[in-house]
Amino acid sequence: MDDIIREGHPILRSVTEPVQLPLQDADREALQCMMQFLKNSQDPEASAKHKLRSGIGLSANQIGLQQRMFVMYLKDDKGKIVEHTWVNPKIISHSLAMVYLPESEGCLSVDRPVHGFVPRYETVKVKGYDLNGKEIVLKFKGYQAIVIQHEMDHLDGIMFYDRINQENPFKLPQDVEIRSLYDQKAN
Repeated sequence: MDDIIREGHPILRSVTEPVQLPLQDADREALQCMMQFLKNSQDPEASAKHKLRSGIGLSANQIGLQQRMFVMYLKDDKGKIVEHTWVNPKIISHSLAMVYLPESEGCLSVDRPVHGFVPRYETVKVKGYDLNGKEIVLKFKGYQAIVIQHEMDHLDGIMFYDRINQENPFKLPQDVEIRSLYDQKAN
């Protein structure tokens, strides 16, 4: 956890730089280390040994690198591992409908509880490059879409709590279809 940049540090508020392609060895190694951190943080034994908070996404600027890249590692609702490395990602389309996590969002860079709803698009389509420099285009829905948007915000210098209504943290946008992620019926 000592390597994670905490809120208040200026790198978390600046827009990251595109990564040079093909990927340099140092960039590939950084991404592999970031992914290993997420895996260790979710392993009860490793996380206890190294005093890690569990994480499902990590952007390069959260470890002090001013580069447009992030990793995500989580289990989907069927228990299947979802593992992605993103280099120079862009959201190329999104739904009009929005969702939010009823318990708010958390962040490895934020050591305090933050209460409030964070509106996110229900689905996003992302274009970028993988660890091997291969172009990928993938669509994400629900929780995975929230993770993608959270990490993409990091790359643009935006913290999740910037999206919470400042006057009333539990007020939702009125002009859009929005619901709690956990109120949805399985499709």
